Amino acid sequence: MRFNKLVPELSVSDINVSKHFYTDILGFKIEYERVEDKFAFLSLGEAQMMINQINGHWETGKMEYPFGRGINFQIEIDNFDELVSRFNDNGIKPFKDPFVSRYKCDGVTYVEKEILILDPDGYLLRFSETLEEQ
Repeated sequence: MRFNKLVPELSVSDINVSKHFYTDILGFKIEYERVEDKFAFLSLGEAQMMINQINGHWETGKMEYPFGRGINFQIEIDNFDELVSRFNDNGIKPFKDPFVSRYKCDGVTYVEKEILILDPDGYLLRFSETLEEQ
């Protein structure tokens, strides 16, 4: 397994709730975990992240919902409509309903479908699928 150069690690309130959410609902794969440390390394395609139950080692301040204030994690996927269906099937209400964005970068416009949801601890997750490049 190749590790990305930047892999966010999210402090979570309950490792089992978060593992269920990320694997069973979102489709992430557990690459490895340290059960005794309440830690899991997850991947979805080329996206990687770690989750670790709050343990007093990494928190720089009081942890209260929503944990993810001021950050969102963009995760590029190939199965946007399927993922939105899984949200609906599991009663997950979007933070922001599906929408289309156009991003200009170096003379190219990228058109993407996006949806924003909150994980169980309030981290903002933005899933996107590129529709076309213009």
